[in-house]
Amino acid sequence: MSIHRSSRKYHKWLMLFIGLQLVVWSFSGAYMVLMDIDYIHGDSLIAETKQHITPKQVNYSFRQLLIEHPQASQVELGFMVDETVYRFNLAKQKMVVSANDGQQLSPIDKELVIKIAKQNYVNKAAEIISAQLITEQPPAEVSARHLPVWRIDFDDFASPSFYISVNSAQLVTKRHSFWRIFDWMFVFHVMDYRDGEPTNKLLLIFSLLAFVGSVFGVVLTYFRLAPKHNKQAMQKNKRLQKHKSVGNYEKS
Repeated sequence: MSIHRSSRKYHKWLMLFIGLQLVVWSFSGAYMVLMDIDYIHGDSLIAETKQHITPKQVNYSFRQLLIEHPQASQVELGFMVDETVYRFNLAKQKMVVSANDGQQLSPIDKELVIKIAKQNYVNKAAEIISAQLITEQPPAEVSARHLPVWRIDFDDFASPSFYISVNSAQLVTKRHSFWRIFDWMFVFHVMDYRDGEPTNKLLLIFSLLAFVGSVFGVVLTYFRLAPKHNKQAMQKNKRLQKHKSVGNYEKS
């Protein structure tokens, strides 16, 4: 019976201590599991575009590019809106030049980034409510390595936002309200309120306490379901009831 009493005592206090976090784990975990991860990642926000490059669209050759920019690396040929462009790294910085005449197009301005955002967004009827240039102290939802970036906010369901690089003119990330909620749920779930990393001491401590509390709960369940213990408990209850009945009779 000492094991029973100790288990009940420690289980009670441990559950009182970590009970709120258990609720947070359950709620945040349910949200992350029930939400469709493809929707959370904003894949449905991107319009499917099929553009094919023809030789007539490239008047500025790759050879000419290397002559003018001999240090260029990771050169890619693609589109920016409807124009064929080269994207490449130069001194650890992204650059965009026209594949038609070799003119440098980066960094991109507000007018051009709005065109890029509208082309990439799936709902062509949605209005853009703001275009903000971010050069320092970015929000947590975009990495500082992408700076400088344009943030484009759409007036549409779940308040979607596009982050487009100033130098590469490419969409680097996107966010919407349900993704932002998902990020908060993940932070509360892993108990790292600064970096959102799942490997931290606080999570380890609470996980161990939850495990120990669960072990005490298993012990209590055993005592509750064990036939021998149930029989002893019933006999004890009968004796107590009988004792109370005799006491009440003597008082009367």
